[in-house]
Amino acid sequence: MLGRTDSRGRLLFLLLAFVLATGALVARLSWWQIARQSDLAAAAQRQIFLRAEVPAKRGTIYDRSGTVMLAATATRDRLVVNPQRLTPEQKDGLASIVAAAAGLDPQGAAALRSRLDADRSYVVLIRDLETGASDAIRAGTTAARLPGVNLEPESVRVYPQVGGGPDTSLAAHLVGFVNREGAGQYGVEQYYQDLLAGTPAIVESDRDANGQAIAETQRIVDAGTPGADLNLTIDAGLQLALEQEVIQAWVADRARSVSAVILDPYTGEVLAEATFPSYDANDYGAIAKTDPGRFVDPVISEVYEPGSVFKMLTVVAGLETGTVAMDTKINDTGTLRLDGGRTKIDDADRKPMGIMKFEDAIAFSRNVVAAKVALGLGPTLDQASTILHETWRRLGFGSPTGIDLAGEVGGLVRDPASKPWREIDLANGAFGQGVAVTTLQLAVAYSAMVNGGRLLKPSVVRAIAGVPVTAGDGKAVLDPSLSPTLIKLMNHVVSSVPFYRDRTLIPGYFVGGKTGTAQIWDSNIGNWKSGVFNFSFVGYVGRQTGRPDLVVALRINEGRPTVRRVGQLEMPVMSFELFRRIATDAMSIPGLLPDLPVTEAPIVKVGG
Repeated sequence: MLGRTDSRGRLLFLLLAFVLATGALVARLSWWQIARQSDLAAAAQRQIFLRAEVPAKRGTIYDRSGTVMLAATATRDRLVVNPQRLTPEQKDGLASIVAAAAGLDPQGAAALRSRLDADRSYVVLIRDLETGASDAIRAGTTAARLPGVNLEPESVRVYPQVGGGPDTSLAAHLVGFVNREGAGQYGVEQYYQDLLAGTPAIVESDRDANGQAIAETQRIVDAGTPGADLNLTIDAGLQLALEQEVIQAWVADRARSVSAVILDPYTGEVLAEATFPSYDANDYGAIAKTDPGRFVDPVISEVYEPGSVFKMLTVVAGLETGTVAMDTKINDTGTLRLDGGRTKIDDADRKPMGIMKFEDAIAFSRNVVAAKVALGLGPTLDQASTILHETWRRLGFGSPTGIDLAGEVGGLVRDPASKPWREIDLANGAFGQGVAVTTLQLAVAYSAMVNGGRLLKPSVVRAIAGVPVTAGDGKAVLDPSLSPTLIKLMNHVVSSVPFYRDRTLIPGYFVGGKTGTAQIWDSNIGNWKSGVFNFSFVGYVGRQTGRPDLVVALRINEGRPTVRRVGQLEMPVMSFELFRRIATDAMSIPGLLPDLPVTEAPIVKVGG
């Protein structure tokens, strides 16, 4: 008989092995059931529910009155299709229905039909369908029994106010637009993106076997926050008038562009700001394909050599140093040789006017006199250069103004401490050559000249969600006692020179300012552009003598003179004429300016 094969040791070993295996299984199960319980539950939940972000309603943008809507959010439909469920004949029929409802031309209809040939199960066929078009498509597809066709609601940004030029929306450069992803682009829309967009709501719901949300199970996890409404500083009526003025000048002067900004010199509020060519923010996609550079706002994002409007900065430097006064006699020689005779500058007409008062030299825009004053600011060339450069910097040139708009640039102002200036550099700077500034910087600097010496931070938003935005007092950059002298000098410019006086002054109002004409350097050819110039004017208008109410800065970019003689460039609409039109429009807007004190009456004469 066979011997026994079992043994106590073997049984104990097997028992221990079973115990260890069972323990390991229990431990592993416990780890999944306890330590990873929340992860497993979340994974299971993800298989049966949907989690989605619902964008908040974007804030509305109004003008300063709070009644004119400049940008709003509207609900439109997008037509989505599963082309894989349609036969070629059904695709043809659908294309015809949509083309008729949306009013597409033959080219647009052909492009729409080609999208139906995509080998995808989800195709957005057309967007931004308004109620009438959606109803027509719904009725047509239902009657034709077309499968895989759905209309889905979507929020779109609309700009309801028509601009002052053809195919434009009001204040397009200042407002900007919102792209398909819901992000603001340019202007206010980009600068205030976070406030306008708010935060999205988080929504969860169960889903059915097809992966679609079950409406009855929807629950809000986070309600989010709605976008904030903004009230801008601009007046819609004045904005429209300004846009109409700049397009008329653009046409008449055959300019590349015309830009202007109207500023309250005591608060820094931008009351209107416009450039033409402009664009329709409702159709930004078409512009993006053909001319995306049109989105850039030249008032804040494009620099240029300003020319003689910069002579007022030389005046400030001369008055502050005490090296010149308004009645100082200076010899205008017509030409001034510099740097040991190696360089020279000329007056525009290249003719000397002889001994003349400094205020008259500024009025007649004598380059030679401005250069002599700049060269005399200090005992040495380096010291004089430093003084003029410091004056520029103190009045904001070379740095962004800080306006609440996207895309502002600071300009180009070369520091003599980095590379010493030659005499020609200082002389050119005295009348606005060799520097690059923005139109807004000029408006802000002139505002400081007339408001008692405060450099303000300009603004375009007056209230956020109904809460007023407090304007700062600005930074003191000039002695307040200088403002009356500078105001009087600017009035002297436009009232003493017949060429300006006849086309600048406004009966019943107090006016002053300074013109500027500059050649335009073409870096592609390494020479000045032929036949085109930058024409500028920066000035003020007021209802009583000695107190400006508004500052206007404008630029006619690459204007084409119809009369070109030495010292005489004429266009159908000169910069100072455009100023007069803009200033007249502004002063006629009801309620734009605060009432005058009862003890002070409006002026009744021109000049002075």
